[in-house]
Parts: sequence; C-alpha cells; structure tokens
Amino acid sequence: MSLLLGKTLEELKQVVTELGLPKYTADQLAVWLYKTNISSFDEMTNLSRGNRDLLSQHYEFGAKPYLKVQESGDGTKKYLYPALGNKFIETAYMPDLKRNTLCVSTQVGCKMGCLFCMTAKQGFQGNLDSGEIINQLRSLPEREKVTNVVYMGMGEPFDNTAEVMRSSEVLTAEYGFNLSVRKVTVSTIGIIPGIRTFLENSKCNLAVSLHSPFDEERRQLMPIQHVYPVKDVIATLIQYDINRYRKVSFEYIMFKGINDTPRHVKELARLLNKVRCRINLLRFHPVPNVPLEGSDNITIMAFQKALNDKGIITTVRQSRGLDIDAACGMLSTKTLVNKDLL
Repeated sequence: MSLLLGKTLEELKQVVTELGLPKYTADQLAVWLYKTNISSFDEMTNLSRGNRDLLSQHYEFGAKPYLKVQESGDGTKKYLYPALGNKFIETAYMPDLKRNTLCVSTQVGCKMGCLFCMTAKQGFQGNLDSGEIINQLRSLPEREKVTNVVYMGMGEPFDNTAEVMRSSEVLTAEYGFNLSVRKVTVSTIGIIPGIRTFLENSKCNLAVSLHSPFDEERRQLMPIQHVYPVKDVIATLIQYDINRYRKVSFEYIMFKGINDTPRHVKELARLLNKVRCRINLLRFHPVPNVPLEGSDNITIMAFQKALNDKGIITTVRQSRGLDIDAACGMLSTKTLVNKDLL
C-alpha cells in the first residue's frame, strides 16, 4: 500500500479524483500531511468518516516514529527510522547558534562504493520513496526548529532522482513545509543525468563530492569517476546559469599525502575557474579496514588559505557527531539487528 505522505499537491489531486472525492480534499490533505502533527486518517476531522475510511483502504498515512536516538556531546542527534518494511535508515540533526540542519537519507545503503564511506560498506538495499524521505523531517521531535535540510545522509540522491525531486518539492512548496530553496541542498558524487534533471527542475542548492581534481586519484577514491569523470561534471555545470541565488559547492575530504598538496590547489583552481562555487573542506573520519588517513589541521588550514588566495571561497566544515558515528561518511545500519532496538 503506497504512502500518502510525500505526495505532491498534484499527486494528491490525482488521488482524490481517483477516489471520487471533492477536488478541495487535496488541499485539505496537504494541510493535514504537512502543516500538522497528526499521524492517522482518523484525526482528519474535516473529512467525513466515509472519506477517511476510503483513504485508509487505499493508502497508508506514512508518518512513522523514530525507533532510537543517540545524542552527541556537541548536541548532534542521530535518529533511527524504519524503512522499506524491515530495514532502517539514519538521520542526523545538527543544532547550531544560527541554523539547525537536518541531514536526510535517500537510500538504505549505497551502491556507489566510495572508499572512504561507511554507508558504502553496507551495500545497496533499496531506494526510499518520497514519503520515507519526508518522514525524517515530519516525525522529527525538533521538526519546528529545523532551518536547513541537506540530502547528505545514507545513499546517493541522484541514484534515486525521481523520489528526491518529489520530496524536495514538498519541502519547499507553500503547500508543504515551505522551506526556502536556499535552505535545501542536494549532494551528489557527480551523476550527470541527475544533475541535469535537478538544475532544470529545482532551485535548491547543489553540492558535488569532488575529493580530487585528478582523474586517477579520484577513480581510486570514487568508482563513479569511471562513468562520469569530474571534467564532464564541471562541463555540465558550466552549461547552466549558476547565479548568486543558487549555491553550488564542492565537498573535499582531506586525505594525508593523497589530495592535500600545492599541486592539488593549482589544479582545483584551474578546474573550477569557470564555475561560481565554493569549496567545503572536510576532515576524514576513519572507516574500518580503509587505508586512508586524514590530513592534519595545519595542512588543512594551509590548503584553505591557498585556495582562498586563488579566489575560490573555501571553508573548513566542522565535524559534528563524531562520538555517535553521525559525522560525514559514518552513517550506516549494517550492524543493526532487532534486539538492538529494544
């Protein structure tokens, strides 16, 4: 039975038409789904009992409570949600002074195989639908405090483009959660068809995982380089009007002795000189049995200064939730079994 949660207003209009309900019911459903905290059809008090029963016969409401939460010493919280019937996803909530960011997942596991990512070690177990993506915000205890949403959790968003596009519409539409498009960012390792679909149909921000400007190095870190070389990703971005109202950023994890040298600074500046963008430098968080080591703080700061001196706005992203495995690249539900949830 498909979820009602996560459907766009146009899809809700199709639902009510197919069920023979009045047209205005679609707007009522959108309010109940995205503007309230109810969790069942029975609570939709402005719908008749018969119409509520009809909806429940054909659809599942879709709001599901979290199963477990862990809190970091820095205030980050990692929530465990059910997904795909008998599987799980992790979602990270990161409160700060100026913003409260929710990092959502789009897949259970991931098939991209990036060397440095814990989610990749889990393997791919399935795509979330729009409702399961939206539920990570809808059922969050801190829902009303969230100012920013980033699609940077488990999975590759553009390996699940259709559901990511549907869910991002619900997040930003007036009928939905009404977040500013400037407060929603979708991250990708560089899947070009998904990038094109996104840039042509959404005004949300884009983040691209880069990690090396050199083909062979990037190929060793990220197998996707075999299919979509970074030079082709950059060429794609140049074709679109990236203006000051839309942010494009490049995520760059710093690996000691691999991608943190002056030669990398020079090549990054050459590669990105036609793209209005910024670079976010990230510290590497160790993954078991992965022969990589993070760059030291002095090297990271020198790398940042060198890029800024080249005219590329570069920041160092703060690591959050390290003590609960909620930081970048650490989300995974590989080891979970039912007894862990009791």
